[in-house]
Amino acid sequence: MAKISWKIWVLIFAVMASLLAIVPLDFSKGLEISLVEQNSTSFEQGLRAGQIITHIDGQQITSLEDYQNAINEKFPAQENIKLTITTKDNEFILFTNETLKIDVREIDKTRIKTGLDLSGGARALVIAEDKKLNSQELADLIAVTSQRLNVYGLKDIQIRPVTDLSGKNYMLIEIAGSTSKELENLIAKQGKFEAKIGNETVFIGGEKDITYVARTGEQSGIYSCNDVQDGSICSFRFTISLSEQAAKRHAEITNKLDISAENPEYLSEKLDLYLDDSLVDSLFISKDLKGRETTQISIQGSGTGQIRNQAYDSAVEDMKQLQTVLITGSLPFKLKIEKLDMISPLLGEKFINSILIAGLAAIFAVGLMIFFRYRKIKLSLAVLLTSLCEVLIILGISSLFRRNLDLPAIAGIIAAIGTGVDSQIIILDEAQITFLSLKERIKRALFIILGTYVTTLFALMPLLWAGAGLLKGFAITTIIGISAGVFITRPAFAEIVKRILKE
Repeated sequence: MAKISWKIWVLIFAVMASLLAIVPLDFSKGLEISLVEQNSTSFEQGLRAGQIITHIDGQQITSLEDYQNAINEKFPAQENIKLTITTKDNEFILFTNETLKIDVREIDKTRIKTGLDLSGGARALVIAEDKKLNSQELADLIAVTSQRLNVYGLKDIQIRPVTDLSGKNYMLIEIAGSTSKELENLIAKQGKFEAKIGNETVFIGGEKDITYVARTGEQSGIYSCNDVQDGSICSFRFTISLSEQAAKRHAEITNKLDISAENPEYLSEKLDLYLDDSLVDSLFISKDLKGRETTQISIQGSGTGQIRNQAYDSAVEDMKQLQTVLITGSLPFKLKIEKLDMISPLLGEKFINSILIAGLAAIFAVGLMIFFRYRKIKLSLAVLLTSLCEVLIILGISSLFRRNLDLPAIAGIIAAIGTGVDSQIIILDEAQITFLSLKERIKRALFIILGTYVTTLFALMPLLWAGAGLLKGFAITTIIGISAGVFITRPAFAEIVKRILKE
């Protein structure tokens, strides 16, 4: 029995790794929380998106029907009742008379994520009016917009910067399950930011009241991390500078406050941060600031997690969001929607089914063509197997790096398969030449394929920016496919062809 070449072992390893990346080795039963409304009882008690509900009042939850039955038995109620929700990691006890303000969904069977084109929702390509944004301005705009949309309770939000070939910067917003009109209204409103103590406004976002927000250096950062009963907590602080008018208002309002009986280091009221009239955070006020007309205030907060690294990342993220909100609570620029789309999830589902059927039919047709040309069933099977391996590797890499599969990405997979079949035919044709050794023929074919790969790679580069980045999915997926082909599947296919022709 001939020894298996290392090139074939590389292909086998890549396929197995791809399968592990696509299908998680997690056999959890339950429902995943996809959304928890802020300022709800569920949110206050600690329920968060991503948690897995396994039981409600001891009743096992394995399907949406189980969840609906468990909730409908309890709500609506005339008075507050006790509800025990058990998740994969914790148990939460709620006292409420309202239906839970959370959304749940089935646990994903794979890590493959579909883009808006397939899952449905709204997409907007946005640009600032009368101003060309630099990278920092665009980053600030995206951070503020993300904060605003999260306050409204919208789910599955993706906001990312894109650039066209002329160098113009855009903001691309995608929201699953939203309507185009709803998205348009949210972007059209610039919003407002207010910091209040009780019912009195201390300062608002923007340069009028906030003259400086520390974002780097000794005045900004994580200063402690500690283990607690349920995990870890990391604390952050950063300095802001208020205008003289805002500092005077702060002094007048805090002078009326008492020292907190529960927390003697702080005043009796908190500094509440509102965005578009929705509470986004509440901060303790140090007792040392009572009645003081100071232009410098230290903002403090914390992040939690099951392990210290998670708590640290949570604290950094919360700190960055607060800094962004304090720099400018409202959208800093007047925006213009260049392109607005609404995608139906039903159309996406039908398209996926059509693509699967068409793809399988195309691969089968290619196999028949190879058989009729070379009259060897093993060569046809080798081509089919190699094409399927390339698809698995592309999907595995996309799952590993959490790239969404949208229509351009699927087009990229098809293009990569077509390129792969072309390369395999080159190998088969070169292998038929009789005046060279089989080894030299295969080597010559791989050299041709490598040259084609380099030219195709450079041809795809401009598509990363063309159309304000809307073709980026096509370019990246195709690059992944042809790269995996050149360095993994083509060498393995060549070894398989050698074995078949030597028989």
